[in-house]
This record gives sequence, C-alpha cells and structure tokens, in this order.
Amino acid sequence: MAAVAAGALFALSACGGGGSGSEPAATGEGGVPLVKEGKLTTCTHLSYQPFQFEKDGKVVGFDVDVVDAVAKKLGVEQEIINTSFETITSGAEFNQNKCDVAAAAITITDERAGVIDFSEPYFAANQAILTKEDNAAKDAAALNGKKIAAQAGTTGLDYATENFKDSEVVTYEDLPLSLEALKTGQVDAVINDNGVLYDYAANNDGFTVGFDIDTGESYGIAMKKGNAEMKKVVDETITELRDSGEYDKIYKKWFGTEPPTN
Repeated sequence: MAAVAAGALFALSACGGGGSGSEPAATGEGGVPLVKEGKLTTCTHLSYQPFQFEKDGKVVGFDVDVVDAVAKKLGVEQEIINTSFETITSGAEFNQNKCDVAAAAITITDERAGVIDFSEPYFAANQAILTKEDNAAKDAAALNGKKIAAQAGTTGLDYATENFKDSEVVTYEDLPLSLEALKTGQVDAVINDNGVLYDYAANNDGFTVGFDIDTGESYGIAMKKGNAEMKKVVDETITELRDSGEYDKIYKKWFGTEPPTN
C-alpha cells in the first residue's frame, strides 16, 4: 500500500478542512457523510513518528496507511490536516466539521469516548520511559527526584502525574518539544507511547528506552460523536485489513517486525 494515497493533500494549518459547524453535505460510497466532496479529511497531530510525520513534503506513517484504506473503501482520497491533539480528543474539530476522522495514535479512554466516537482498537500500545544512555532508568524508582517530560493531553501525562509522585512532571505541547528537552538536558526522561519512543531510540544515537509500562492501552480512529455511518466503514476496513494480511504488511513496513499475536 502506498504511504500516502495518490493526490493526498497536507495542510499545516489547524484552520484547514471543512466548515465552521454546518452539517456535511458531501458523501462517500454508501452515503457516508463527508465534510468535503471527494475527500476523507483526517485530523492528526505532527510529529509522531512512525505513526504520522512529514517526509519529503508529505505526511506518511502507519496511521496514514490505515486511513488510506478507509478512503479507498469510500471511493475518495485522504486529505490530512495538522491540528492540536487536545482539540481532537475534546471533539472540537469534529463539532466544527473540520475533519471526518482523526488518526493520531489516539488512546481509547472512557473520558474521550464521552465526547468522540472510536473505531474498534487497531493498535495495542503501552507507555515507556526514554532517557539518554548514560542516564538510563530501569524502573520507576530510578526516576525519583528527576524531571520527566510529558505531552499535554496524553495518557502518558496522566500516568506520570498519578504514579511518579517523587518526580517533577513537565508538560510540553507535543512530542518533538519533549524530545528536544531531553536532548538539551532540560529534563531527565520522557514518557510517551512505547512505539514512538522505541522508534526514536532506534534512529538517534545516545538514547534508550529504559522500561515499558504495561497500561493495556489501545489506539482507535476517532470521529464525531454519533457518526454511526463512519464508524461502520472504519470498523469494516480494519477487519478487512486484518483478514487479508494487509495489516501485517503495513505494520512490518513501519515497525520492521510482525505485529504481536495477542
């Protein structure tokens, strides 16, 4: 599967996308409502490699490939909008009809499910701790008295606040700012989803993931609350990807290994 559907567009403005609150007038195959004719508009939050990030002027990644399959099923092309993670999880982007779905490695939680709808889980994830190699933390006790960077609006921030009482948790707007803080010595560690932190450690010398935190989290594709038509087609696509073996190919493309069997 191509990393980005042919003709997929990328808008670096949170203002892009659909209208300002009017009901969507366009539809895809099967009468699924869309905010723009001929497009499946996806909200995301960059950069979150390898799930969604910019490369050679295009947004690529695991999530992009999964949503490309949804767009294909609807007979349209995916258009990607970069916006704030918190305005996605609060439902604001959907309520303003700026996007049809959101794919941003979004962990399914009861709180978020109260304001947005989720697809069935499509990716299992846990939290992890990233440090510099010369200051590795092998367990939670090693973080006592240390500064830990966490991304605003994430389950990693929630976990760190609730569980690392003897550490100072410092909030950053996005993952790149958290990683830069670690790189420059402003913090001692970063907490975030394990997939992105393992990817960063593998591609940047001098960094290591000290330990994983088993939270039993899963990602879902998000959409406007009550959008049953969109949920149905996204769930069907995820099932079809798994049954056909295409999901395994996408996973190996971005993570270099086969997906876990459990």
